Amino acid sequence: MINAKVYRSKEGLIRSFILSGHAEFAEHGKDLVCAGASAVTFGAVNAVLSLTEIEPLIEQGGEGGYLRVKLPSDLDKSISDKVQLLLEGMLVSLQTIERDYEQYISVSILNEAGGETSC
Repeated sequence: MINAKVYRSKEGLIRSFILSGHAEFAEHGKDLVCAGASAVTFGAVNAVLSLTEIEPLIEQGGEGGYLRVKLPSDLDKSISDKVQLLLEGMLVSLQTIERDYEQYISVSILNEAGGETSC
């Protein structure tokens, strides 16, 4: 199963996210859930990099199955607004995949300390 964890600040801003695991919906190279989750997350990260010129901390697993992205904490408001819009779009897309394939992907929204949030 793919586990997507999105971490929000106490103000409700997305501060980081982690995608880990494998969907195992189909064999490697034909796994639509994995392909969809990967396209959504890497597309969002690439958009953040291209459109905002910030440098988030990015960690990836050697053989796939792990992506961690953490935003800098000192973004000015206009850049932060752009980043949040892009990442909120990513979250909506991941939740849409989860709605149709909940046995293969789980999306959790947590506060920065790791607890569940009501957002």
